[in-house]
Amino acid sequence: MAAQIPLVEYLALEPEPHLVAQQCTGCGARYFDRRNACAGCFGTEFESAPIATTGEVRAYTIVSLAAPGIPVPFVAALVDCDGTSVRGNIVNTEPDPDHVSLGMKVQLTTYPIGSDSAGTEAIAFGFEPIN
Repeated sequence: MAAQIPLVEYLALEPEPHLVAQQCTGCGARYFDRRNACAGCFGTEFESAPIATTGEVRAYTIVSLAAPGIPVPFVAALVDCDGTSVRGNIVNTEPDPDHVSLGMKVQLTTYPIGSDSAGTEAIAFGFEPIN
């Protein structure tokens, strides 16, 4: 099996793929990027917090225009994962209103987006409908 690396720092591939947020120890606010201080309480201490791998679509848009080389249409969504909002694309379904809806139950999925000359794969995440 080829080596794999996550596209973003907050995607953990082992033992099972999941997202990991930085949670403020003072107020519990969660962030997916590196922080020096909490925007909510100005605390400076954080701990890792695993994010639920299932959720519900709270908002979405079907993108039909993008930069050259980006295949369209695709669905960009805001997914509520047990109280944590996650921005990601809805994948493995048709990008139209007949197949995507508010309140739709989804689960985290990963997929390769490319590899380097040594064969190391970059792995991205998205959400797919739960059947």
